[in-house]
Amino acid sequence: MSHRQSSINEIESLIYLLDDPDPTVQTGVKNRFKELGENAVPLLDQYRSESVKDSEKKSINEVLYYITIESLFEDFSELIDFGIKSRADLEDALLMLARFGNPTLRTGEYRRKLDALSAQISSKVANTPSLTEKMQIILHFVFRELRFRGDADKYHNLDNAYLDRVIDRRKGLPIMLSMVVVFIAQRLGLPFYGVNMPIHFMLMYETHNQQILIDPFDGGTIVTYNQCFYFLKKNGIDPRPEHLKKADYREVLLRTIRNLINSYSKVNDTRKMEDLQKLLQIIDIGK
Repeated sequence: MSHRQSSINEIESLIYLLDDPDPTVQTGVKNRFKELGENAVPLLDQYRSESVKDSEKKSINEVLYYITIESLFEDFSELIDFGIKSRADLEDALLMLARFGNPTLRTGEYRRKLDALSAQISSKVANTPSLTEKMQIILHFVFRELRFRGDADKYHNLDNAYLDRVIDRRKGLPIMLSMVVVFIAQRLGLPFYGVNMPIHFMLMYETHNQQILIDPFDGGTIVTYNQCFYFLKKNGIDPRPEHLKKADYREVLLRTIRNLINSYSKVNDTRKMEDLQKLLQIIDIGK
């Protein structure tokens, strides 16, 4: 028997044992997968994609996470050391973060999806001299044609907090909807930015003489500063000018991680919560 066939047989046996009710067996299986390391990842990924049982997919995903988490910490630390200096860097960071939800995520695939979306409107944007009309083209495209929208019914669903899932499902939290617009816009050279308003993340579009606020959770509706101040007061927050300034890239990343911690707390996934707290520490050390 070839070494590869032997590995396949062992991994098949280990996957079968993931359903064993004995915690000792499950611990042993996870430890063996840890020993096999990254070499087991392609086969596990294949089995997960071919599985028809949700419980099996979930078990395999947990093993993939268990195997890959240390390399993800290393990649994240390296990215933070290098610095989040642009919208493109932030995109890299958020796609790397999405590997927490899908350890074998092919992040390049999602960059290409954003490339393709921006390409659909690039000529229309280029042929429009007015900055305001360029803004309206993007907002109409994302929120009307593509139908990206807020998920009010299942607000804390993890799918709403990961960039890849928001791109695929076209539903998400305000911050992720904002980032879809920001990343499409940065490919077109347009000045869309996030606004780290408490409770409700917002979008901003800059022209030479004004900053326009946009609610991504309400279909890209333009709102006034007074409306935002009223919203904050209504929710018990004393409005301050810094609440409606452009968010720096570090703030966006921190808020995204905290949203994920909150979502994982709703499903009592303490392991993921603790690991995400480690990411906050990495960012804090790197500032």
